[in-house]
Amino acid sequence: MIGISEIRDAAASIAGHVVRTPTVASPGLSALLGAPVTTKLELLQRTGSFKARGATAKLLTLTDAERAAGVVAVSGGNHGIALAHMAAALHIKATVVMSRSAPRRAVDLVEAAGASLRLTDGMAEAFALTERLRSEGLTLVHPFDDPWVIAGQGTVGLEFAEDLANSGATADTGTPTDVLVSIGGGGLVAGVAAAFKALLPGVRVWGVETVGATAMTEAIAAGGPVTVPLSSVVTTLSAPSVSRLTYDHAAALVEDVLVVSDAEAVRGVLDFAEHGKVWTEPAAGCLLPAARQVLERVGDGARLGLVVCGGNATTADITEWARRFEVR
Repeated sequence: MIGISEIRDAAASIAGHVVRTPTVASPGLSALLGAPVTTKLELLQRTGSFKARGATAKLLTLTDAERAAGVVAVSGGNHGIALAHMAAALHIKATVVMSRSAPRRAVDLVEAAGASLRLTDGMAEAFALTERLRSEGLTLVHPFDDPWVIAGQGTVGLEFAEDLANSGATADTGTPTDVLVSIGGGGLVAGVAAAFKALLPGVRVWGVETVGATAMTEAIAAGGPVTVPLSSVVTTLSAPSVSRLTYDHAAALVEDVLVVSDAEAVRGVLDFAEHGKVWTEPAAGCLLPAARQVLERVGDGARLGLVVCGGNATTADITEWARRFEVR
């Protein structure tokens, strides 16, 4: 299990390489949801998502030989973007494996950073190709199944909890009773939950998935990681399974995992834009319908914290999804 000492070590390591993103109250989202909302705006991170943290934390642990050989990662989008850019900044050759269903913007950004891009027919095939490249000598920078990556993502929770302890950051909303975190493979929720457990143990942490990308929900039901079929349009949450490491953290530290539809996630992107005044992606948009579920379950007095994990979606992406799901 990753603890606060590992997260603090990661924070010291990546300082200067990543942005300390703002924690701000959201009057618009508070009015929309009918409860005080504080947001951690990780979509303002380098490369547009929290993934820069874990990727950098891992890259900084490499030996000279590993740096010379290069690294490989599998990604639904944001992890690949982060690894490509952060590896380039550290002068490390990177290979990124993605499904052809990945957002076009993600593909373009990976290639623009100078990484070698390999595309496969699906995420299961992407994970398989990544394992083969690893066996050929590249160092794997896993999107979630790595203690340093989880500790790096946990710095989101460290900063969030520290900011919440500063009354100035939450003067209008108070300290949240409940924090919501999106789940793909579980690295972010594992790290954030570990940080909150250590620093603000009274805060409940909830995970959020979309229908067709429910690897953590199925793992919790089965008592351990299982492979799940993927059909969600939210490719950045589409891991075919969580890992034992991320499952163990979620099982021990997360209140529950909530599931929303793709249509609700896309509606959430539009609500974030209209009411929260930020442009997110569906992996963050899913937090708003899930927040309504939390409010129904915990009742009056709830105060919400939202980890707004990323904003790497184009207007064309959202327009197409909104048309498909008839969301306005």
